[in-house]
Amino acid sequence: MDVLVTGGCGYIGSALVPLLLEAPDVDRVTVLDSLDDGSPRALSATGLGRTDRLQFCRGDVREYGAVERAMAGADTVVHLAAITGAASTHDRREETFAVNRDGTETVCTAAGELGVETVVLASSCNTYGRATSTALDETTDPEPLNPYAESKLAAESILREAAVEYGFDGTALRMSTNYGDAPGIRFNLVVNHFVFRALTGRPLTVYGDGSNWRPFIHVRDAARAYAHAARHPQNWPQLVYNVGANDENYRVDEVAAVVRETLDRDLEVTYLEEQQPGPSYNVTFDRLAETGFEPTTTLREGVVGLAERFQQPVSCDTTPLPTDD
Repeated sequence: MDVLVTGGCGYIGSALVPLLLEAPDVDRVTVLDSLDDGSPRALSATGLGRTDRLQFCRGDVREYGAVERAMAGADTVVHLAAITGAASTHDRREETFAVNRDGTETVCTAAGELGVETVVLASSCNTYGRATSTALDETTDPEPLNPYAESKLAAESILREAAVEYGFDGTALRMSTNYGDAPGIRFNLVVNHFVFRALTGRPLTVYGDGSNWRPFIHVRDAARAYAHAARHPQNWPQLVYNVGANDENYRVDEVAAVVRETLDRDLEVTYLEEQQPGPSYNVTFDRLAETGFEPTTTLREGVVGLAERFQQPVSCDTTPLPTDD
């Protein structure tokens, strides 16, 4: 199969693209990325610029022409491109909806017109909002609290309608909060941020009282989930799947404790008042088990891996990626 990955230079994309290129049933991978937040270096650092099976296209998912050119010949699309950082989207609502909702509409329309067989959408458990109950499943009514979550929920609706209209397989992966090492690593995610601060001897800053629930998943497990859904769509027949592990739901103050204990450091934890109380969601992943996919990395293992990676010397690879522009 030929696979298009939008936003492939981002955090998850930098872990996903190598997986796809290693898969025996994938002939070509095309990455479409605007480079507003990512860099092709996230891919070339792994030596992928040396293969003609990887094509890089610079373009915005809001522009139909750019999407259509990148998608030409693709059988499968993994749509990762999005504005992330849920809390920050309160100040960029219009742009968030333009990229996350309207960009998804562009991608789904092009997929339908070009005869794509499978579209896998990156969604988020953030859509559940601030729930008082635990073990939220896919039948729970989402109550998004920020533009990021609202736009992701809208993107799911667009995918649902397009899959019916055009007849392609469509599934949305409501992903747990990512963490862990990958070439395109983000430092504004709580676990990555905590480990970085711990290694530099600074307090761990918790917004609110730390009681908010989050499910967590290692970025490489997240990438494996997208690759599995793309390569085995028959195993993912439902429109929506929560992606994570039941044992990996943690309160934020528990995450701080795990980082302190795992790294064996006596770190101060500072609690700051939230201007806008963030979501809190404890999620169940029972439906995910039906697909045959399961995460393999625990939070403690991921913290150890991050610490080891952060303390390694930095190396650079200047190999250019093949590009169509």
